[in-house]
Amino acid sequence: MAKGVKHYKRDGTEYSGGTHKMPDGSVHSGKTHGKTSVPLFHFDDLSKTAKEKAMPGYGMKTSTTKPKKKKPAMPVRGQRTMTNKKNKKK
Repeated sequence: MAKGVKHYKRDGTEYSGGTHKMPDGSVHSGKTHGKTSVPLFHFDDLSKTAKEKAMPGYGMKTSTTKPKKKKPAMPVRGQRTMTNKKNKKK
């Protein structure tokens, strides 16, 4: 197990106690395996919602600039527009 790597429970709660490695290679809570041992995960292995809980603001856009407004498309030559529909006499 790498030292200094944070471990998280499945819901994104950070875990800071003792850990042990299972025969299949997974990491569990507690110095030894017991009834209360739960699997632990690295940040990259968490679901999107668990990552949000572990690190509030995760996945949010960092850009603070306002999106540019799209200009209305120019009508094709000869195409009727709302203004010339109103002005046209029947």
